[in-house]
Amino acid sequence: MDRFDFVNRSNADYMERLYEQYQRDPRSLDQSWQAYFAGFESAGGRRPADENAAPITIGVHNLVHSYRELGHVIAQLDPLGHDRTSHPLLDLSQFGMTAESLDQVVGRANFYGPTNGTIRDLIEKLRDTYCRTLGVEFQNISDKTQREWLTLRMEPILNRPQFTPAESRAILFQLVAAEEFEKFLGTKFVGAKRFSLEGAEALIPLLNTIVDDGAKLKVDEVCFGMSHRGRLNVLAHVLNKPYEVLFSEFMGTTVTAETEGDGDVKYHLGYANDRPAGDRKIHLSLSPNPSHLELIDPVVQGIVRAKQSYKGDKDHGRIVPLLIHGDAAFTGQGIVSETLNLSELVGYRTGGTIHVIVNNQIGFTTTPRESRFTPYPTDVAKMIQAPIFHVNGDDPEAVVHAARLAIGFREEFRCDVLIDLICYRRHGHNEVDEPSFTQPVMYREIAAHRSVRELYSERLIREGKLTEEAIEGMRKEARARMEPAIKLAGELRPRQRTATMNPLWKGFTIGVNADYSTKTAVPRETLLRIAESTAKLPADFTIHPKLKKLMQGRLDAIKSGKGIDWGCGEMLALGTMLLEGTPVRFTGQDVQRGTFSHRHAVLHDYNNGRTYTPLSNLAPGQSKFTIINTMLSELAVLGFEYGFSSGDPRNLVIWEAQFGDFVNGAQPIIDQMIAVAESKWRLSNGLVMLLPHGFEGQGPEHSNAYLNRFLGLCAEDNMQVCVPSKPAQYFHLLRRQIHRKFRKPLILMMPKFLLRYEPSSSAIEDFADGSAFQSVIDDPTAPERDSVRRVLFCCGKVFYDLHARRELEKLKGIALVRVEQLYPFPKKEIQGILSRYRQARDICWVQDEPRNRGAWSFMQELLAELLPDPAVLSYVGRDAAASPATGSYKMHELESEEVICHALELPPKGKAGAAEIKPVEAKAVETTAVASSKPSSGQ
Repeated sequence: MDRFDFVNRSNADYMERLYEQYQRDPRSLDQSWQAYFAGFESAGGRRPADENAAPITIGVHNLVHSYRELGHVIAQLDPLGHDRTSHPLLDLSQFGMTAESLDQVVGRANFYGPTNGTIRDLIEKLRDTYCRTLGVEFQNISDKTQREWLTLRMEPILNRPQFTPAESRAILFQLVAAEEFEKFLGTKFVGAKRFSLEGAEALIPLLNTIVDDGAKLKVDEVCFGMSHRGRLNVLAHVLNKPYEVLFSEFMGTTVTAETEGDGDVKYHLGYANDRPAGDRKIHLSLSPNPSHLELIDPVVQGIVRAKQSYKGDKDHGRIVPLLIHGDAAFTGQGIVSETLNLSELVGYRTGGTIHVIVNNQIGFTTTPRESRFTPYPTDVAKMIQAPIFHVNGDDPEAVVHAARLAIGFREEFRCDVLIDLICYRRHGHNEVDEPSFTQPVMYREIAAHRSVRELYSERLIREGKLTEEAIEGMRKEARARMEPAIKLAGELRPRQRTATMNPLWKGFTIGVNADYSTKTAVPRETLLRIAESTAKLPADFTIHPKLKKLMQGRLDAIKSGKGIDWGCGEMLALGTMLLEGTPVRFTGQDVQRGTFSHRHAVLHDYNNGRTYTPLSNLAPGQSKFTIINTMLSELAVLGFEYGFSSGDPRNLVIWEAQFGDFVNGAQPIIDQMIAVAESKWRLSNGLVMLLPHGFEGQGPEHSNAYLNRFLGLCAEDNMQVCVPSKPAQYFHLLRRQIHRKFRKPLILMMPKFLLRYEPSSSAIEDFADGSAFQSVIDDPTAPERDSVRRVLFCCGKVFYDLHARRELEKLKGIALVRVEQLYPFPKKEIQGILSRYRQARDICWVQDEPRNRGAWSFMQELLAELLPDPAVLSYVGRDAAASPATGSYKMHELESEEVICHALELPPKGKAGAAEIKPVEAKAVETTAVASSKPSSGQ
């Protein structure tokens, strides 16, 4: 008994709390306490409320806990009937019981539902609660309050709420409308892809319940994201998109010669609507999405976070994200787990997302066994300890109950919640696909299986809630709504109310063929004020000695008007916008300090580590500055920032890749959303992407941000691609993102080596005095124009290499021109520069990158069209290469030397008395002559 001596030293209140915890969940206590309280009760200690009940045993408590934990494993969840009926951990022997124990009276234990006190009845009620058509995973949640909240809403009603006849009729009518809609489309548009909801029609009452109950809980807006399956049905019966508009998209009557953009298929489109909900309205929006199913997940999160910010929803309760997934994609797409991880991080929280998995129990043709090793597709979400409701899609009342629990839990705890809607797919992946080629047995079962509408109709008839005549009347009513709509759809551009995705975009233009220039200069006194404010730290803050010198150096540079480096130029750009009322959101891996230790936007006290953000403390009333070191993700984080920028165009949103090549991890967001959203969906965006780029011998990946790839995506003024060569240029680029009446994504190939390279610094007049961004910068040495016979066009770091060698060699007759904005192509500016060098016959494009990886393939045709006769265009740079750059620093230096020498027409070192250089094995430089495309003067 020595081990229990501690009991004598415990106070009564503490013991009481432990005993209450023991009654709720014995296994939550140490085994010593379990044994103590079991002995206490066996010895005639405190008894259950039922005075006639036998003493409670640990086995009974374990029984209740095990059903809460594992009941879902033997629940009736599969509409096709392939359910597990037993589990060894739920066998009576696991709890020290036998069949003879079933009639023993044990009371309620810690079960909150009604029971007569026998083990038999307790098991029956536990099975009713956790093993029917709704199975729940929630015992892995570490928060006791959350577990108890769920328990108290499930067990007293045995997870089976009573629906009034009116509520049951409303559920049935939604099923009827959903089913008739799909049949109507299948009849009227035979062979057309629609990604039918058939087999999962219960999704409609599920979503409508979340919306209606959310409105009762004071939710103002629900932002949806979903893939193809059932999207048209959701648009029609949740967001109330007019039938005639949906039908016209099948008929092509919405498309005219004047239609702007390229558009998208109907099952990718978004919509927004204000829907009545009781005595108020709730705003619903469905974001458009690409075919890459789960890319929309972080985008919706970003949109929601932006809306919560500008609407002052600090508690994240008024705007709710709701994502609808496919079962195969939820497990298979890594962006899902990345987005789940974001949900719990500061700067990315949205107060919880309701995830609905439309679990067809199959991918395209891939079975669950082939696509995952876990029992459920939702298992990937267990890392965030969200409750998971597995519900049989053929029981619409259980589906509605799960929806009520989900929105209630989300609003109570501001946490994610998952609903696994287990159903089936009546057709193949699409309506022209033949699923029995690969799943013949499954699809024989589906063909013989009655629809959820039919099953629920029979149930309501048995219960006396509806008659067959009333149900047939529902079908006729649903059909009657569609017949006139299809006639109206035959009109050209059927009338519809404009659905506004976001009112904050009112007043902005698309920006095709727009004037990109705008006033971005700032008075000198404002720049000095920012420098002084950022250099002034709290009296009790001890800055790192090296950073103290850096901060003072920035202030000295602005006071002297020269030597302003990149970190300082960025600070001035952000500071001026914060003072002007523009919120700034800056994210990426290690952005607070900066990968290259050049930014230091967040300072750390040298003594105690506490932080101070100078740009957040410029002046009272300034706009919010958010700078976040993100998790090691590019795909989900960039998607979130794209969404945030879409949600509020008044913010300057910047994402920085740690190195330029890191953008590879986010390429699907760039390819399928950022580059094409304006053309496909008429959605603009002002996201800034900072991609450190430059050939400095750092190996294949860290040299290259894939400039050629971005230029290959450019068309129809869809985005801007720039390579600024000076801090002031960067300053004006950031400011013009906000000071225009349109928004375009801005891709910046940022420097690494130049960050502290004094020749690339800017003077104060480059920021003030009417200065602005220059899309093309002519030779700064102002050579004698008529003496120039060779013009070298370039961008980025290679300009400084060429300039330094030209000055060293005292070369004449060569002009260096920097193209700072590659797209939109600055045609007029380049034409103007070429007209100044009338005697130049050699026009070259010089780049550090291999021939197939820089801007050459993009610039070649555009420059050739501008050449005066008889000039020719040449390429100078590394030869085409499979890898972005060499892994050898020595080889890099040899290649760079050869590029410079070819561009400046110098003999390589070693041929003119310099150090010997061995020949490069693979040809590093290739010069290609391209004749002018303009006709000669004689034609």
